[in-house]
Amino acid sequence: MSSPEWLAQGRRQPGFAQYGRRIAVVNCNTSSEMTAQIAAGARSVASPGTTIVPMQPAWGPRSAEGFYDSFISAAAVLDLLATTTEPFDAVVMAGFGEHGREGARELLEVPVVDITEAAAMHAMLLGHRYGIVTTLSRVRGQIHDSLLTAGLASRCVAIEAVDLGVLDVATDLERTVRAFEVAGSRAIASGAEVLCLGCAGFTVVRRLLAERLGVPVVDGVAAGVLLAEGLLAAGTGGSRGGAYARPLVKERPGWPVSSSVAIPASFQERSPARPG
Repeated sequence: MSSPEWLAQGRRQPGFAQYGRRIAVVNCNTSSEMTAQIAAGARSVASPGTTIVPMQPAWGPRSAEGFYDSFISAAAVLDLLATTTEPFDAVVMAGFGEHGREGARELLEVPVVDITEAAAMHAMLLGHRYGIVTTLSRVRGQIHDSLLTAGLASRCVAIEAVDLGVLDVATDLERTVRAFEVAGSRAIASGAEVLCLGCAGFTVVRRLLAERLGVPVVDGVAAGVLLAEGLLAAGTGGSRGGAYARPLVKERPGWPVSSSVAIPASFQERSPARPG
């Protein structure tokens, strides 16, 4: 049985208990370097027995920066999730403020955790009001809309931008941390008691920023992995009724686009062969 058929029927492959939890952490863009950074951050918080399975779309923008990129990325991620043969028990969608999470929840039986929601939920457990520090000013409205749709916007007092491109933040760590420190200070001045990093792959930035600003700082990828592990430990799957009912069976000419998607060897984590 192929993985998509297994997921659609809500079954685990034989031998699941032997191999532990497998959490797919999906980068929304096609940058292998960013996927590797996201995977490293996810593995740094994953529990023993959890295998992090990094994934990225086979097509789409190398960086998602705005509504246009986001909708393309959402289609590419859904294409990936519909066609991959890689088995997994939960999905962490590692694009902050990106689209596609509701479609993924219709498509899959397993828990789907969006890092935007996960970061905000963690922040609200650590302080009364929170702020977000993100990359470009143009994505602030997109992040606000994502929080609003998720019902998490009322306690967000600021969304500040450092005006660095998504792929630029990793090129100079000290410059990036300084820029996030300035933007984070603005969010704190607006009343934020906790900060969320509004992009994936910022594990190192989180620690340095927390030290410099003296407030809790939440990394969405870490929050997403921990939340996914909690849902799996509780034996909780996604709802199959109402808004997240299965997609209707119909003709969709040309869809899915991909017939198979390979994980680049540069960030693939070796694990024992799964029984088929």
